[in-house]
Amino acid sequence: MYVPDDTIAAVATPPGPGGIGIVRISGPDAATTAQAIVQRTSPLEPRLATVTVVVAGEESQPLDRVLATYFPAPKSYTGEDVVEISAHGSPVLLRRIVELAVGAGARLAEAGEFTLRAFVNGRIDLVQAEAVRDLINAVTPLQARAAFDQLEGTITAPISEIESALFDLVVRLEASIDFPEEGYHFVDADEAGISIRQLIERTEQLLVDAQRGRLIREGSQIVVLGKPNVGKSTLFNRLLGSPRAIVTKVAGTTRDLLAETLDLNGIPITLVDTAGIRSTGDAIESEGVRRAKAALKVARMVIVVLDRSRPLEKEDAELIADTATLTRLLVINKTDLPPAWTEVEGNRGTALDNGDNAISVSLLEDSPDAATRVFAAITKTLLAGEELRDPPAITNLRHIELLEQAQGALLRAADAADAKSPEEFLLSDLVDAQRALGAVTGQRTPDDVLNRIFSEFCIGK
Repeated sequence: MYVPDDTIAAVATPPGPGGIGIVRISGPDAATTAQAIVQRTSPLEPRLATVTVVVAGEESQPLDRVLATYFPAPKSYTGEDVVEISAHGSPVLLRRIVELAVGAGARLAEAGEFTLRAFVNGRIDLVQAEAVRDLINAVTPLQARAAFDQLEGTITAPISEIESALFDLVVRLEASIDFPEEGYHFVDADEAGISIRQLIERTEQLLVDAQRGRLIREGSQIVVLGKPNVGKSTLFNRLLGSPRAIVTKVAGTTRDLLAETLDLNGIPITLVDTAGIRSTGDAIESEGVRRAKAALKVARMVIVVLDRSRPLEKEDAELIADTATLTRLLVINKTDLPPAWTEVEGNRGTALDNGDNAISVSLLEDSPDAATRVFAAITKTLLAGEELRDPPAITNLRHIELLEQAQGALLRAADAADAKSPEEFLLSDLVDAQRALGAVTGQRTPDDVLNRIFSEFCIGK
């Protein structure tokens, strides 16, 4: 395990100019390092924002008037002595302050090293450390809320409770195995089976909402498909609320992929407009059609736009067949015009399923509720009919995979208990489950995993 024993420094605020910027210094010599670069003879007082001047050079030329705050260990972000210097937010100025700190004995912090030290010193667990990164990277309010809840322990607490109950069961099984000659059985097979099933139920409760949580954290790519002039680009523009795609009466206007991001009720979405699907001799348009079909391979959801004012054609049927196994929403457009087919006829002619997610709309500018209705239909389709309630406890794929590993081990242990297998078999599976749960919070996480997680952080955090 990595053990910090030196002093580090870095700019702790985002790159670029701003009103203020913060240089953070952490480690055993944080206070003396800060003292060496400010114009102050007396030591910095703990937890008191002190107005002082950063000085540079042998002649101690004033560099900037700052606020310096000293946080003694262990009550600091990292659990070490920390000094935070709040200066004016010039990138050049902040880099110079870091250079002065390094010249006074600190070293430049690695990516995520402040948070890593907080983890190593027991200030936060690994789930909370990852929540710090997610909170920094949040692009929607719902993402930020989910990350903050995890920072407050919404995952740590239930997993700790499961692991505590599992630990108790493991200890009793080990005692039974260690003292067989005395005839002690601290837990019988039936009792063990009941306890294991209860643990399975608790892990299942955490996993039930996990896919929704992953969607909120990672977002989704949605591809809009359809024949030329069915209203794909109009839908794209209406959802974005701006004329991003060119819309004309000339078929084949869109010839490449257009991608924009938007907030869909808290879910970050990458919306992709595509070239109209049709056979064409135009080389450029043909390449656009190829790219449109290739986009399906990475899409989490597809929106197929159909024109109800024109007869359904071969391209419509092929498009519907090609997307039948995907998460799909059918947008039946141009309901303001006389219909060339009905939904019932469409079912017969294009192999539509009555259970398909579909919405009939007019995407004209004088239909103000069209975008709102389509937004609602997209949300319902992505969430498989569920509603967006409170933020889910689990959003991280690493946590999901480890909980699934723990649940798999518990299921094997339950089967072993039902079969009255030797206690050693149960113990082996329960230890596997315990190891997986410990890896979630960082109690039993290998160093290479820790290095990968913290390398994804920004410098200064």
